[in-house]
Order: sequence, then C-alpha cells, then structure tokens
Amino acid sequence: MVSGDGVGSPGTAEDQHRTLVYDTAVSTLLAVAVYVAVKVSLDSLRRWRARVSVLIVGSGPVGLTAALVAVRSGKVLKLTVLDERNRSSLLCRPQQIALDPRSVRFLLGLGVDFDNMEGCWHNEHFFTRIGVFQEYLLSILEQKKLKVQVQVQLGTKFTEDYLRRISHTEWPRVIVVADGSCGDSCSVLGISSDYTVESCHAYGANATIERLDQRQVPTPEIRAHSLYFDLSAYGVESVREHRNPAAKPGFHLKIYGTFRNRYMALVCRANDTKMVRFLRHTANSSIMKNVFHQSFNAYKTDIEPRLNDMTLYHMQCSRRLFEIQLSHRRVSAAFIEGDNVAVTVEGEAARVLNFDTGCGVNLGMRGLESMGKFIYKTATAVDQNDILEALSVKMQHSRRVSEDFKNTGLTDSMFS
Repeated sequence: MVSGDGVGSPGTAEDQHRTLVYDTAVSTLLAVAVYVAVKVSLDSLRRWRARVSVLIVGSGPVGLTAALVAVRSGKVLKLTVLDERNRSSLLCRPQQIALDPRSVRFLLGLGVDFDNMEGCWHNEHFFTRIGVFQEYLLSILEQKKLKVQVQVQLGTKFTEDYLRRISHTEWPRVIVVADGSCGDSCSVLGISSDYTVESCHAYGANATIERLDQRQVPTPEIRAHSLYFDLSAYGVESVREHRNPAAKPGFHLKIYGTFRNRYMALVCRANDTKMVRFLRHTANSSIMKNVFHQSFNAYKTDIEPRLNDMTLYHMQCSRRLFEIQLSHRRVSAAFIEGDNVAVTVEGEAARVLNFDTGCGVNLGMRGLESMGKFIYKTATAVDQNDILEALSVKMQHSRRVSEDFKNTGLTDSMFS
C-alpha cells in the first residue's frame, strides 16, 4: 500500500500541473484575443467617428474642388471656405477652362454631373467658363449642408487678424491653401516661399483678344501642329530650315476660350534654329503680334470673324518667345505644431507655369487626387507622428505631380 501510494502520487501531480498550464495558456490566449478584438473594434469605432474641421482658403476651381473632396471624405465635421472676392466677381469670370479626361473622371468620382453644367465636349475634354464651374460646385456644397456644417465666407480675406479671432478650441485641424499664385496665405501661416524653378525644355508665347460683339459661350479648342512662319521680310529664311531633315519640328498652336475672350498659345520644343533664335531675341514687338494674327485667321472656326486691323490693335501678346518654366514650392505641406494644424498647399499656390496652355486647371486637379486620403489619415491620426507621415506622403505626391508635368505636361496639352 505504501509502495503503491508512492508510485501514484507523482503522476497525479504532473497531470494536475499539465492541466493547470494548459488552462492558463488557454485563458491567456482568450484574454489576448478578447483584448485584440476589443482594441480593433475600438480603433475602428474611433476611426469611423473621427471628424476634423477643415478651412480652405480660396474659392477658385481648385479650392472649391478641394472642398468637395473634403466633404466626400466623410471625415469633416465643419468645412469653411474663405475668399476675399465677393460672389459676383467670382461667378462673372469670363475665362474658359478645359477639363481633360483624367480630371473629368476625378470629378465624376466626386459626384459632379456634367449634364447639368453649361459647357461642351470635344475629344473627351469638357469646356466651360470658370464662373459656371464655380457656381455649380457652390451649389453642390450648399446641398451638403444637411450632412456637414459648411460655411462659405466670400468677401473675407485670410489674414493674421482673421486667425486671431478664431478661438483655440475652434481652430481647424486642416488648412488647404488654394489662393492662387499671387496669394499671401502661405506667408500668413509662416510657410517658406522658396520655389524650385525648372525648365520644360520648350519656348512659348501667349496672346489674348476680347471682342465684345461676340458670344460668351463655351467653345472647343483648336490645335494645329508643325507650323512654320514666313519671316523673310525680317531677314529670316524659314523655308530652308523647313526642308532640312535635321531641323526640329515646327510650332504648335492652340486657340481656345469663348468667341468673346479668345486666347492663343504658341509653343515649340527647345531648339536653336534661326527662326527660334530670332523670335526669342527680337526687340520688335509687332512681329509676335503678326504671327498670332496670321495664325488665328488661318485656323479659326468658320463661323467667327477674322481679325482685322481694328481688332488686331486690341490684341495683347508676348513680345517674344520665352522659355517655359514650371515653378513649384519646396514646401507644399507643413505642420503648425503649437496649434496642431496640418497645412497643404494646392493649385497655383503650390505650382505655377509661366505659360498659359488653356488646361492649367488640370495641374491643380492632379494635386487634389491625394487630398481625400490625406484628410482621412489626418482625421484618424493617433498622434503627431501619424500626421507628419500623412504630410510627408502628401508632399511626395505634390512633387510627383510637378515632375510628371515637367516631363509630359506640354506633350498632353500642346504637342499632341
């Protein structure tokens, strides 16, 4: 009996120990699983409920589109759009914009209905006046007031005094600066004004003319390629270069805008032919005016009148060909640490071309393609590191936009 008890006790104790270890492991795993599940659920709930206040400075096409992106992100509690211009000066702008297929797809994804907007289609591009586009976006934002607190403050300038009047508890979490190339909102926020200026390896010139007797309706653009001009009267023999196989391709012309406000863009790839050298360095301002005059009358639509001496007198144009350059901010996103505010710079406030292609709004739209994700990451950020990461990604995207345009922008908007 004593012998039997001595052999059996160690086995029983070992089994009990194993059972205890097993039960402890299972309990620990269950506790960890419950903790993870609760944490994931709470994180998901936090991200779902996370909302931020957004301030957009500038109500141009890019600024209002940024407002629409913010509302569509589902992460905005309060949206404020600020512009120093009043409503009438905004909506009466006569310039025409051309939205390329990529911008059209982007805007369709934001709920823009082009069938309900005055404009016309041509080669998958949508043409409309800036004022019409802005009015349409303002109407959409008005409809969003049922879900989001939207305030459009026109006739109000963004200044240091404006910021001082905002209580600390009501400061926006995100500020989008889209006040154009001449705006000073970045300086108000203390963002560096340093720009990187890069060549697009092309030369160009612009012209504009207003004819008050013509219609102010959207009109498809006209493109012409491989143009050469007879400048023999000025001592430049273009025919000889034209027949030379080694000569660079000729000029590319675009006529755009409404019949009342006509614009022209002339561009060629960077080269050192005699004609290009002459047009780059001529001191005779009438030469470029004559070039645009002849080009317009040769390629205009059949239903609009030719330019005559009277209308030619009112034409404004570049004095000579100039190098086309893209300027973009070195710092296009920043974090204001004391106020815990993330700032991003968009549109021509971030990057601007010294040459009008008639498609400039598309460059601004490219920068907004990462805006929705940026607002989401900022709204759901746990700490400052998450916000800095979101700003870093946004700035990288902004640089890619500039690099892509430098490489292919003129090809898409002028050369093709």
